[in-house]
Amino acid sequence: MTDRVVPQLYLVSPPRFEPAGFADSVAAALDGGPVACVQLWMPDADDNEVRRAVKAVYKVVQNANTAFLLNGHVKLAAFMECDGVHLDDADPAAVRAAKKMLGDEAIVGVSCGTSRHASMEAGEAGADYVSFGPVFDTATKGLPADPNALDTLEWWAEMMEVPCVAVGGLTPDNIYPVVETRCEFICAVSSVWDHPDGPAAAVGAFHDAFSRIEAAK
Repeated sequence: MTDRVVPQLYLVSPPRFEPAGFADSVAAALDGGPVACVQLWMPDADDNEVRRAVKAVYKVVQNANTAFLLNGHVKLAAFMECDGVHLDDADPAAVRAAKKMLGDEAIVGVSCGTSRHASMEAGEAGADYVSFGPVFDTATKGLPADPNALDTLEWWAEMMEVPCVAVGGLTPDNIYPVVETRCEFICAVSSVWDHPDGPAAAVGAFHDAFSRIEAAK
């Protein structure tokens, strides 16, 4: 097995927020340290609400040289020139359709639970990354930890070239076994937006944890 890698941070929005206030929170988070990607996830919103949120948040993310992805809403992502989309459905046909609509340069990521079959099909269909989890219990989606998550992350990182993202209940205090899988990205939601000292402090805490793990090699 090769040495562990230091993953990058991938932020997902809370499911409900006020766009202008959340744009300020995103700006603060991005001031806290490097963030590879921000995904806007609004499962209960209509297209008009999502459009307003994209307008409020996208420029903040773009100015930090961070990728901006929209969850679902492929047509809207294309219209608003987002950097890509994240699909909660691992259907290979949906991956191919998103790549066709958004173009080869766009990022298309896919949630795969802990299904090795679904993740391989998504990768073959052109997904730019796959995500696995929940690694730990997650209040954001009300799901328990999947006992297969860490093994699946490690298997994918060992066998595949397409990057993988660890999702579900991740905090600066519990990521050591996740980093050991050699996944490329750590996804954070409530541990950043609900941090008692604010999102900048949360992002800084993740990077402090990455540095400690790197130093322990």
